[in-house]
Amino acid sequence: MRRGILFVLSGASGVGKGTVLRSVLLEDENLYFSVSWTTRAQRKGEVDGKDYHFVTRDDFEQEMKGIGFLEHAEFVGNLYGTPRRAVEKQLEAGIDVMLDVERIGALNVKRLVPDAVLIQLVPPNLSKLRQRLLKRGTDALEVIGRRLERAREDMNFYREFDFVIVNDDLSDAIRELQSVVTAERLSSTRIHPDAFAIHSSQDAKLEEELDRLESEIRLSGAD
Repeated sequence: MRRGILFVLSGASGVGKGTVLRSVLLEDENLYFSVSWTTRAQRKGEVDGKDYHFVTRDDFEQEMKGIGFLEHAEFVGNLYGTPRRAVEKQLEAGIDVMLDVERIGALNVKRLVPDAVLIQLVPPNLSKLRQRLLKRGTDALEVIGRRLERAREDMNFYREFDFVIVNDDLSDAIRELQSVVTAERLSSTRIHPDAFAIHSSQDAKLEEELDRLESEIRLSGAD
């Protein structure tokens, strides 16, 4: 059994990661989404344990003293982290895992898991991203300004990612993320030689039937 593939989706707040991810996860039952921990306040419509595990800073820091996080970072005064135990359990079971992680965390994951697949979701331009953040209405103007500056900085690192998807048209972005997942699953580098050996083997029962068919063809003179 092959080890699961670790996919890491990263992108600025407001770029549409949540919407794209939900659509892909709904259609792919073989893809496990690792729910991150965060100390930020829960937004309207978010579900604890589904969108994030919303915890106190004390709880977060206590977890760091144990098996900890695959990655963790602080952004706009809040802590975010990917629980290591849950991810490793799925990968060892051969299940593919998708993370939603900011840029610094994504690069940290890559250092710990070299074969992780990093995907950056970007807006058509920063003006469109600003528009989305303002219309969302969940952040103060000062916070939106910091998010835009962070987005500009993050996109300077696009070459550190394996794939870049532009979320201009939602349906296109969803389809392109699905394509990345499919391509990685079909990569020859992901196939263990022992698992592939079956494709160059022969089926003894079928071979007997084919031998009989071949004999009948020769006797009939059709050959």
